[in-house]
Amino acid sequence: MFVRKNFLAASALLILGLACGVFAQNATPSPTPDAKDEKKVPKPTPAPKADPNKPLTAEQVAESTIVISAFPGGRAILNQIRKTTIEKGKITLTAADGHVDPVSYERWIIRAETLAKEKIRLDQEFPNARFSLIRNEDKIFGIYNEQVFTPRDDASKAFQDQTFHGIEALLRYKEDGSTIALGAREKIMGVDLYSVDVTDKASRKTRFFISVKTFRVMMLEYEDGGVKYKRKFYNYNYAQGTLVPYRSVLWANDKIVEETNVSTITFGQKIDEEMFKAG
Repeated sequence: MFVRKNFLAASALLILGLACGVFAQNATPSPTPDAKDEKKVPKPTPAPKADPNKPLTAEQVAESTIVISAFPGGRAILNQIRKTTIEKGKITLTAADGHVDPVSYERWIIRAETLAKEKIRLDQEFPNARFSLIRNEDKIFGIYNEQVFTPRDDASKAFQDQTFHGIEALLRYKEDGSTIALGAREKIMGVDLYSVDVTDKASRKTRFFISVKTFRVMMLEYEDGGVKYKRKFYNYNYAQGTLVPYRSVLWANDKIVEETNVSTITFGQKIDEEMFKAG
């Protein structure tokens, strides 16, 4: 695994290095003086070499992250393998009063051309209730005891944020027509990180913090309704050749409100589209 991590990181750096090489080649060289004029004309100062470890654009960072997420095919492999997603795990929810709810969940996703068109179903089993939240393209509704209901605004918003303020928002920024911008390079807890801002067509902005060494998304931040959210990602591993963080923790204004642990995740299995209908 250590060899593979270094190989993938080196490959991403090679991508960046090639871009830097093009940048260096485009610099206009100084003319070489004749030998007889060598004493009269001072030698030109060599142009500084481009640093292959420092990407020049936000796109280079984002594209390297995409490559690492499904090496070596990147975007093409993600589209091929993740046509559908079936995910199971545990969520720990912490309320404002400190009450903690353990929740078992199952999530089904049918991939679409953009995140906004995807079909997503999230089943959650609380200690005293079980219900589903469903997004069928632009429609969001819930199902409880086989009855359709309209979720509360905060529940719908949190459900949407898992998609539009998640890692997929970075991995699919081109498909979504999002704009990206490179922020300041930072060091958090001793880890060097690039920061990339992704803003989608609905003006939802997410800042991603990406490891300089591995090009994995280590953390993201966004703000909504005056609340600052931060989600950190842990326990990365490969599922069917694509990189997945099996644990994440969400903070709201510096207080932990959610911890998610993935038990199993599989891609490409057939999913019945009836699951995403109101009935």
